[in-house]
Amino acid sequence: MTMPRTLAEILRHADQLSARFEDYEPDPADEFDPEVVALLRAAVQERSDAERRVLDAIRAARQAGMSWSAIGLFVGTSGEAVRQRYRNEVA
Repeated sequence: MTMPRTLAEILRHADQLSARFEDYEPDPADEFDPEVVALLRAAVQERSDAERRVLDAIRAARQAGMSWSAIGLFVGTSGEAVRQRYRNEVA
């Protein structure tokens, strides 16, 4: 569908969206298991926290004069890969 351009098209589109909203009937099959959602949210938060700790550690390592290749050994990748990933974030 192309974006409405005229006022009449915009109003017609708004009416269509409004009707879809008003006529919507929830389907239990579309609902997510709250426990699974909580697990996903917790895992994503843990990953975010871990990435923040890795970034802090890399920043400290660079400030201490550690080379990118040495950092790469600890991170489990090449020095070039770790440099490309983190160089703008540790500066």
